[in-house]
Amino acid sequence: MSEPNPYQSGAYEWGPQQPPAQAPGVPGYGYPAPAQPPSYGYPQQPGAPAPMGGAPLMSIGDITVMGDQIVTPAGTLPLRGSVWNATDMSHTEEKIPTHAVVLAIVFFLFCLLGLFFLLMKEKKTTGYIQVTVTSAGRHHSTMIPALGPHTFPAVMGQINYARSLSAM
Repeated sequence: MSEPNPYQSGAYEWGPQQPPAQAPGVPGYGYPAPAQPPSYGYPQQPGAPAPMGGAPLMSIGDITVMGDQIVTPAGTLPLRGSVWNATDMSHTEEKIPTHAVVLAIVFFLFCLLGLFFLLMKEKKTTGYIQVTVTSAGRHHSTMIPALGPHTFPAVMGQINYARSLSAM
């Protein structure tokens, strides 16, 4: 490593003196891209983004509450005066599992206690909980998968905390 680069021409050189030549308008690695005028497609945010100081207070899906603002993938929203809504689109099914029916039939033939296997129940929750926040004329919605019947009360607890922060 103490020897010079044998592929450099001329004097004793250790690296490039200037950035490598690039095609005009194409930024190189480590060099900022030239400013582009706003274009159609993805909505442009007005002005520069607000500085995000402090730690996040809470997070619901891809919505993060920080200090006095709400950070979403679509941009930042003011926390003060925001409106939070949640919709439970999940459902829980309760059924007798297949192995309980088989055990009930097998043990019914040998002793009459086999019918107790029919008391075995299996609960399965599927669906999502939709959380929507609206502030300053803009809104953002996220879907949270329901992992069990306890998911909606947990999300409602977070939303009630966010509502209390937005009222301050």
